[in-house]
Amino acid sequence: MRDPARPGAGNVPAVLPLETSVPRPYHGAMLDTRTVKAFADGFGGDVVRPGDPKYDAARAVWNGLVDRRPGLVVLPRGTADVVAALRFAREQDLVVAVRGGGHSIPGLSTCDDGIVIDLSRMRGAKIDPARRTAVCAGGALLSELDNAAQAVGLVCPVGVVSHTGVAGLTLGGGMGRLQRKFGLTIDNLRAVDLVTADGRVVRASADENPDLFWGVRGAGANFGVATSFEYGLHPLEHPITHGTVVHPIERAGELAQLFSETAEAGPDELWLGFYVRLALPAENFPPGIGGRPIAAVSVLHCGPPREAERDLAILRAFGPPVADSIEPKPHLVAQRLADEASAWGHRFYMKSAFLRGLPDELVDLTVQHAHGMPAGAGGEFGIWSWGRAIAEVPEDATAFTGRTAAYWMGAEIQWDDPALDGPSRGWARAGMADVARFATRGRYVNDVAESREDARAIYGDEKYERLVGLKRAWDPDNVFRMNQNIRP
Repeated sequence: MRDPARPGAGNVPAVLPLETSVPRPYHGAMLDTRTVKAFADGFGGDVVRPGDPKYDAARAVWNGLVDRRPGLVVLPRGTADVVAALRFAREQDLVVAVRGGGHSIPGLSTCDDGIVIDLSRMRGAKIDPARRTAVCAGGALLSELDNAAQAVGLVCPVGVVSHTGVAGLTLGGGMGRLQRKFGLTIDNLRAVDLVTADGRVVRASADENPDLFWGVRGAGANFGVATSFEYGLHPLEHPITHGTVVHPIERAGELAQLFSETAEAGPDELWLGFYVRLALPAENFPPGIGGRPIAAVSVLHCGPPREAERDLAILRAFGPPVADSIEPKPHLVAQRLADEASAWGHRFYMKSAFLRGLPDELVDLTVQHAHGMPAGAGGEFGIWSWGRAIAEVPEDATAFTGRTAAYWMGAEIQWDDPALDGPSRGWARAGMADVARFATRGRYVNDVAESREDARAIYGDEKYERLVGLKRAWDPDNVFRMNQNIRP
């Protein structure tokens, strides 16, 4: 399963079926061969068509549940190519999907029959150490930003799987293990360059198009193709302290209480996550524990190791644990620990919510559902500490909704056998339905695993109406609709 440290968010309304799994032939006869050739001949990037040797690789995305067949995959090498691709898509009346890292859980970075604008040729991160800023291209991965920033002793708060795309993570909000100290990724975003639906290249920041800047910080996929991001960075030169303590599932209630107390009393530098999950792979655990449900707390302390030792003493004294992997390590090591478990091609689903609190009844429900996980799948309930730097940003400052919550909670499950598609999704849905009464408003849009959710449930009525106004101003024809869509 994934590192016990990956985010999510939201209440649990009725859902629409995930449009995945069933292979479909390409039906794009509307794309005239000569028209496509004429476009490709004048295009500065690469063009991949059905039947090309690279087509299956070009259409693949991270979530193995998603199997779609676009009519065209284009790989721009610069902003001018993005403009040309959008112009062609509009002339041919094609559905447009935009792919940064390809990690969209419901597969919204691809489509059937339309055009995929794949930004993977537009990579890289440039650091200005004096100004403490980074500029990332639209197709950059988290690893590029992390590596470049840490090379000069700086850091930007981002997610926890290094092959995730910077664009998708940022435009949805950007949760990560540094969030209590440095905020969400969007709280460190200074500017973004977009190609809009009418082919304009615009910049959104606090000073330029500030209304658009408000909207892209949480609902950004609705407004254009992001080709560049500028971030503020923070000093982080010493090792961080990171790892997990594991206990038998019978101690879940006590451990959850200790988790909550430690998060409340600890400094901003301390992030914690509480997990109820299976002990997998079983061979990594003692006999009698492997393969069974366990309770765990993961931590990341970005202060000096001596302070981390002090702040984590009570948690580590709770025992004896089944395992304790907490130790100082380079930040980049922690950022890569989930990469293999979260490799491309596995089937994945999740539901999530923001919580008002962490009552005993909620913890008991996660334990009950952990015992009912489908055999052959690896799943977990994760609860993340929230607040601090996140809550210091006013709720109405960005489109992102959920800053006033006490915790974030997600039910995540990963598997490989297509026969487990129904049971695995059903497990996550049932678990989150049972805890929905403990949820507060807002959802983390990057965690919404259905192709078409009710955007009002994500943003709330007031923000949704403001986003509708922005959509009408910037994309009145809803060209960018392969997302959790704000209808103009």
